[in-house]
Amino acid sequence: MKKTFFTLIILFVCAQTKAQEVMTPERLWQLGRVGAIGISQDERFLVYRVAVPNIATNTTSVKLYRVPLTGGSVEEIPSSEGIVRDKHTSPDGRYRLSVREVKVNKVLGKEFYPDLPLSDVYIYESLNYRHWDTWNDGRYSHLFVHASGDEEGIDIMKGEPFDCPQKPFGGDEDYTWSPDSKRVVYVAKKKAGTDYAVSTNSDIYAYDVATGKTENLSEGMMGYDTHPVFSSKGALAWLSMGRDGYESDKNDIVVLNEGVKMNLTAHWDGTVNTFVWSHDGRKIYFTAPVDGTVQIFEVDYPGRTRKMPVVKQLTQGQFDVTGIIGQVGGMLYVTRTDMNHATEVFSIDLRKGSFTQLTHVNDEIYSNLSLSKVEKRYVQTTDGKQMLVWVIFPPDFDPSKKYPTLLYCQGGPQSSLTQFYSFRWNFQLMAAQGYIVVAPARRGMPGFGVEWNEQISKDWGGQVMRDYLAAIDDVARENYVDRDRLGCVGASYGGYSAFFLAGIHENRFKTFIAHDGVFNLKSMYGTTEELWFVNWDIGGAYWEKDNSAAQKTYAEFDPSNFVDKWNAPMLIIQGGRDFRVPPGQGLEAFQALQLRGIKSKLLYFPEENHWILGAQNALVWQREFFKWLDETL
Repeated sequence: MKKTFFTLIILFVCAQTKAQEVMTPERLWQLGRVGAIGISQDERFLVYRVAVPNIATNTTSVKLYRVPLTGGSVEEIPSSEGIVRDKHTSPDGRYRLSVREVKVNKVLGKEFYPDLPLSDVYIYESLNYRHWDTWNDGRYSHLFVHASGDEEGIDIMKGEPFDCPQKPFGGDEDYTWSPDSKRVVYVAKKKAGTDYAVSTNSDIYAYDVATGKTENLSEGMMGYDTHPVFSSKGALAWLSMGRDGYESDKNDIVVLNEGVKMNLTAHWDGTVNTFVWSHDGRKIYFTAPVDGTVQIFEVDYPGRTRKMPVVKQLTQGQFDVTGIIGQVGGMLYVTRTDMNHATEVFSIDLRKGSFTQLTHVNDEIYSNLSLSKVEKRYVQTTDGKQMLVWVIFPPDFDPSKKYPTLLYCQGGPQSSLTQFYSFRWNFQLMAAQGYIVVAPARRGMPGFGVEWNEQISKDWGGQVMRDYLAAIDDVARENYVDRDRLGCVGASYGGYSAFFLAGIHENRFKTFIAHDGVFNLKSMYGTTEELWFVNWDIGGAYWEKDNSAAQKTYAEFDPSNFVDKWNAPMLIIQGGRDFRVPPGQGLEAFQALQLRGIKSKLLYFPEENHWILGAQNALVWQREFFKWLDETL
């Protein structure tokens, strides 16, 4: 009896100890990364992949699984072929699509001078000579149509210096077969060189398999047109932005049916992330950011009538619906995250709006962790607006104690700050190391109306900076915040924010971390590759003396102008293959810090781009991040 009693005590203590584990960088990289492949053709199974990084080998292994749509036992499968419909195969089975890199332009020195085959030189006569993390070598991604037995196929963009899928992030969402198998509908931005670098005007094209002719279906629509999808009734929908050069414009759903175009979301004050048609073709389900989360909405498609489409929100809660897989009966299948949990697959009852979790890839790891408390808070800004601020607390938070606190500055600049789960900027991990994280949905974020989203353009260092300071000042009034231990961290525009706040913070912050941040607006304009971005957001070129918006930005909002006011330690992180915010930005800032005698450190990743993608590099990133905070905060 006594032995049994002590055994129970030991088991209880072990269970309590186990429950006190918290997220660490190493545990974060043990999580399986779930990606949906699709619903089986017989509508019985959900097929998904799980990618697991291997730190020791610096590689990632991928396995495929299927689970019944109603839930139940999971089965590993060798391939999804024959289970999920292959969108590369035409509906009638007569044709298939493939993607190949095609050499279109001469770029290399040895191509111009065959007698110099050992030369190592790139020769350009226009911009778009590099993009994201890759130099333009004259090759472009093209779609090929193959008839049965035809391995070579027909290049539907033969000789064109344009890409489909779009680079750098386009995939099979950039093309689709028409239901009658007569046409391939695809996305391309048919601009080259300097014209490409200053424009966002992609279009929706239809290639006729029989005639070989191509038609521009979005002619005259001047912004991004992407993601073409046919309904079961043959209507074509796609995502459309209205203005050329504005990469963060409101994303609407446009439907083309028998020559008639209709914008279903024109009168709705939001922006669409992604969508699917309902089975009957009478409505569209889509995701959109709203009040610091990403939820499911539906919009009616009234056909060729003049009836006004109605938008309705179907779900709500403290989570993000990150993708829609498809519909079967009254159920919608989606992927979902929150700040404490990585992606898993869920079903949604469309009538009730309730969720059921179908995959449980990371349940075991999370069951052993103490999770963070995530609080939604609203702060009044200096111009009298209400701003949502996420506050993430350490596990086992004790309000009687004082905690070091980090102001997190989101990138974008117009990306939503929602219930996302990052494998680098991971709030759960930051909080687990003993930090409170303050993450304001400041000006320039979708989910709070178009006006709020657009206010950041050409005002990078204006109201948005006052929003940041309003957020940290409000939370810092709480007794559990150690006001002498405030830090500021961020990447991309968030890195810019750290650089800018370092010059105006008036001794609020004890330390800063800036990853791939914009430091010098003139050199940024002179070296970044997507010039439409800086033209729209900064206002234009620094030499345009009569451009008042641009001149104000370069004079008032350039962090390099305020280095003389920097007075706090700073860690700078820079990717060597980042062509969006080129390496000189971080190197210039580090040099300024060193010459001013301010404690500083540079992490330079020569083979990483705007993100850190390698497993071991990512662990170095995490360890140095928290090491810096330990030293300076």
